[in-house]
Amino acid sequence: MKVLIFGGTGEARDLANRLVFLGHEVTTSLAGRTLEPLLPQGELRVGGFGGVDALKVFFATNGFDWVVDATHPFAENMSAQLVDAAELAGVPLLRLLRPAWEKPSGAAWVDVADIASAFALIPEGAVVLITSGHDGLDHCAAQKTSRFVVRLIETPKAALPGNCTLLIARPPYTFDGEMALMRAQGITHMIAKNAGGMQTRAKIDAAAALDVVTLMIGRQPLPAAREVSSVDQALAVLQEARS
Repeated sequence: MKVLIFGGTGEARDLANRLVFLGHEVTTSLAGRTLEPLLPQGELRVGGFGGVDALKVFFATNGFDWVVDATHPFAENMSAQLVDAAELAGVPLLRLLRPAWEKPSGAAWVDVADIASAFALIPEGAVVLITSGHDGLDHCAAQKTSRFVVRLIETPKAALPGNCTLLIARPPYTFDGEMALMRAQGITHMIAKNAGGMQTRAKIDAAAALDVVTLMIGRQPLPAAREVSSVDQALAVLQEARS
C-alpha cells in the first residue's frame, strides 16, 4: 500500500515504522514547527499545504491508498481539513486518536475550556507549571504575584514575561522526575492540555500525588471520521483493507 501519515506524534512514528517494516510505501507529513523532530522511517514531507484544495490535489495526484490523521489531539484545524480533502479526493481516511486522560481518583483536577479559562482560575501567589505549549503565554504577565515554570520542547520566539522560568525538556517524562520537579519548584498549580498518551502521563500522576491543582484544557470535537485509538488498531484496519 501507499500510505500518507500526518504525524508529529509518537503514534505516527510507530505506525510509519511498522508499516515500512511490513513493506509498505509510507510518507509522513510534518508541519515543520519543531526544529529537531524525531523522524520516522519512510519518506518525509515537511511544511504546510495551503488549505483543503491543495491537500485534495496532493492526495489525488500521488496515488495514496490511505491517508492517516495521526496528528496531535489539539490539531483541530488540520484534522478538519484532512476530512474534507480526503472526501473530495476520494481517498479513505483513518484517524488515529489516542484516548484522553481520565481524572485520577482524588486528584485536584478542574476541567477548563481553554488557556484563558485556566489563567482565570489561578490565585494570587500561585506557582504554576505550564505544560500546554507556546500559546497563551502572554497571560503570565498579568498574574504579577504568581510565578510560572514554562516547560517547552524548544525555546519560544518571543521572550517570556519576567515572572516566568523557561524549562526546555523533551518527553517522555518519568513519575520520579515529575515529582522532583514539582517539589523543587514548589508547584501549586499545573496547566495542561488533555493530550492523552503515556509520554507525558507522569505529570498527571505526580500532580495528583502532591495535591497540585491541575487545570486541564479539554479537547474540541472533531468532524466525523473512521477512528481508532491505538497503533495496533490502525494496522489492523489498514491490513484488512488491503486484503
